[in-house]
Amino acid sequence: MIALLVRRTIRATPERLFDAWTDPTQLVRWWGPRGVECTHAEIDLRVGGRYRLANRFPDGAVVWINGEFEHVERPSRLVYTWRVEPESACERVTVRFGSVGDGTEIVVLHERIPDSARRDRHEVGWRDCLERLDHLAAGW
Repeated sequence: MIALLVRRTIRATPERLFDAWTDPTQLVRWWGPRGVECTHAEIDLRVGGRYRLANRFPDGAVVWINGEFEHVERPSRLVYTWRVEPESACERVTVRFGSVGDGTEIVVLHERIPDSARRDRHEVGWRDCLERLDHLAAGW
């Protein structure tokens, strides 16, 4: 299994970014790689709670991502499983939100990735997501 680490510092508080990550109405505004639209988000933010996200690609295909929250510590850390439907591979994502100067460093650790090709796709996706979140935060 392979792991991936992506980080970005954004000018916003950990609380604001944590909420943008966990509130469905905010998440759909920035989630997804460039060119992909998050058309649906369900989030039950508690340990054992589930989430489900729909990503619509430019060709119209919709990919669903779902999982379960293993750790919820507002505003500093989230840990959740990651599955792309209908696959059975269960990956894990840990997101840390840490104060740095006048911003927040977001660190995404994506683990249990089955192969390097998928790891590379995840890296592009996470970098694009964080860039989109940064653009959203710039308008706050």
